[in-house]
Amino acid sequence: MVIQVNVDFLAKDAAKAAKRGDLIIVIDALRCSSTIVTALANGAKAIIPVKTVHEARRIHAKNPSYILAGERGGLKPRGFNLGNSPLEYTSEKISGKTIILTTTSGTLALTYSREASWVLIGAFLNAKAIAEKASLIANAEDINISIVQAGTNGRFSLEDFICAGAIINELPECNIKLSDAAQASLLAFKHAKDDLLAYVIRSDHSRRLIELGFIKDIEFSCKKDLFSVVPVYRGGVITKIK
Repeated sequence: MVIQVNVDFLAKDAAKAAKRGDLIIVIDALRCSSTIVTALANGAKAIIPVKTVHEARRIHAKNPSYILAGERGGLKPRGFNLGNSPLEYTSEKISGKTIILTTTSGTLALTYSREASWVLIGAFLNAKAIAEKASLIANAEDINISIVQAGTNGRFSLEDFICAGAIINELPECNIKLSDAAQASLLAFKHAKDDLLAYVIRSDHSRRLIELGFIKDIEFSCKKDLFSVVPVYRGGVITKIK
């Protein structure tokens, strides 16, 4: 079987990928998917991604033991326990806990993908692990792969595009067919791979995060294959595949 691999540029494209029956890999490298991967690697029990701050607060009101987390405009909303910095999600804070997470773009892409049978969450931090698991599932179930970039406020995101290429680079070459967008993202990664930070830091989103004081988040999120965690989104909840 030949697996078609496509790259979509915006959060809303996840709905189309779900209708096609594709396995979806959602990417929001700065910083939602990096935060999710880090939280699960550090022992979080589960993550509930939601679209709005209001919905997050409503769920938290019913479940006060859950951690309320996320961002708007890059910053932690009033009354939230944690923001969207992966460096905040230490084992001391989140091990064994359920987290309610809402972000500007990343959790939006996840809600758009909710009708898909398989939704994985990828980042530079787990690129190799995500590629290996996605390939195994796609081959076993005879389905294609769509890598959906969350983007930034509804716009194309350079860091997500390079991250898509990082994942594609780890897929087995023998049985995949890349769309033009997938080939382009792979070329972008190969051009940037020897100094990911230097290229990622040029993006519009990176510049905004630097203005807000989050340069360490960018540096951390550019560490490739730091974790082997594979987050899966199913039934409205993110957990890690055992």
